[in-house]
Amino acid sequence: MDDFDFKNKTALVRVDFNSNINPQTKKILEAPRIRAHGETTIKELVRKGAKVVILAHQGRPGDPDFAPLKQHAEFLSKVLGKPVQYVDDLFGEKAQKAIKQLKSGDVLVLENVRTYPDELKKGTPEEHAKSEFVRKLAPLADVFVNDAFSAAHRAQISIVGFTAVLPSVAGRIMERELKALTKAVENPEKPCLYILGGAKADDALKISQYVLKNNIADQVLTGGVVGHLFLAAKGFDLGRSNMDFLQKKELMGFVPGIKSLIKEYPERIEMPLDVAVEVDKKRKEISVKQLPTEYSIFDIGANTIEKYSKIIKNAKSIVFSGPVGVFENKEFEAGTKKVFEAIASSKAYSLIGGGDTVSAAEKFGMAQKMGYVSTAGGALIEFLMGEKLPGVVALEKAAART
Repeated sequence: MDDFDFKNKTALVRVDFNSNINPQTKKILEAPRIRAHGETTIKELVRKGAKVVILAHQGRPGDPDFAPLKQHAEFLSKVLGKPVQYVDDLFGEKAQKAIKQLKSGDVLVLENVRTYPDELKKGTPEEHAKSEFVRKLAPLADVFVNDAFSAAHRAQISIVGFTAVLPSVAGRIMERELKALTKAVENPEKPCLYILGGAKADDALKISQYVLKNNIADQVLTGGVVGHLFLAAKGFDLGRSNMDFLQKKELMGFVPGIKSLIKEYPERIEMPLDVAVEVDKKRKEISVKQLPTEYSIFDIGANTIEKYSKIIKNAKSIVFSGPVGVFENKEFEAGTKKVFEAIASSKAYSLIGGGDTVSAAEKFGMAQKMGYVSTAGGALIEFLMGEKLPGVVALEKAAART
C-alpha cells in the first residue's frame, strides 16, 4: 500500500468480514475481523482519499450464517466513525451506479460475494478474470487491495480474479499476517517449538511432518485430540470411549503416518505423560501407564503441564495452534491455561492461531501477552504446512508485472 497513490482512486478491497451470527436472529454476535480491517486498511484508505469499495463474504449458501452484508456495513460505520454505504447488489446496475457516485474518502460495501454462484469455484487469476463478476467491476476500479489473508488459501474469483487485470497490492492485515508467519515459519529463532492441539489431527500430522523434516521446529508438543491420536499411534489403548471417538471422527487412518514420524523423530515429539479424565463431572488425573480408562480424556495432566512448561521456558520461538484440552469446561481448562502462562512468561517470540486457540487466549486474558495473534484458520494451517496460498501467489504475480 505504500507504493500506490490512492488519492481519488477507486480501490476494490477484498476483506474477510465473516463473523459469528446467531442462526435464529441472523444478528452478528461478534465481529473482530470487521474491527481489524476497519481500524487498519480501510481507515488508511479513507485517510488517503480513496473511494473504497468493499468485497466480502458471510457464510456459504445453504448454511445458517449465510447472510447479506447490511449489518456488516453498519458495524464498519461505527468502527470508522463515519457513514458507510451498502448496496444489495454485487456487480449489477445498482452496484455500478453506487461505485460511480463515490467521492474521495467514501466507503461502499457491496453484497455478499457468495451470492454469485461461481464465486466458490476454484480457478486461475486468468480464468476468473473472464467471469462476469470481474468484467463488470474491474473497469470501475483503479486498484485491487487484497486484505483477506484468512481467505487467501482459496483460489476464488474475489481473491485472485482481479489481480490479473488491475494493479494489485496487499492490505495491512495481509501484510501483517505474512510478516508474522514468515518470521515464525521461514526463519525462526532456535530453539523453535510447535504446540499442536485441538481436534484437527490430519492438519497436525502434515504440519509436524513439514516442520520436523525441514528443521523448522526443534520439538513438537502434542495435546488435545492430537495428543490422544499420537498416544494411540505409540501403542497406547486409551479405552473404549476414547478409541471409539477417534474412530468416529475418522482419525485412525492417520496412525500409520504418525507412527512413521515418531519412529523417525523419537526425541523431537512430546506426548502427554498423564491425562485428566471426567469422573462424575469432576477432574481426575491418571498416568498414561494406567491406560486404558473407561472415562473420557479431556485434558493433559499436571506432570505433562510441568514438563511442557519447562520446554517452553527454554524456547526462542513458539507456534501454538489448538488447545490442549477442553478449556471451555472449568474442570479441564488447566492444561491450556498453564501452557499460555508458560508462553507469556517466556522470552520467546510467540505466534498463536486458529479460532479455538484465540478464543482460549481471550478467555484467559492472554491474547495481549502473545507476540502475534493470527485471525486466520485454514490459511494459517496451510501456511504452516508449507503450502503456497493462491491469494498470495496472485499478488506476487501482479507485482512482478509492474
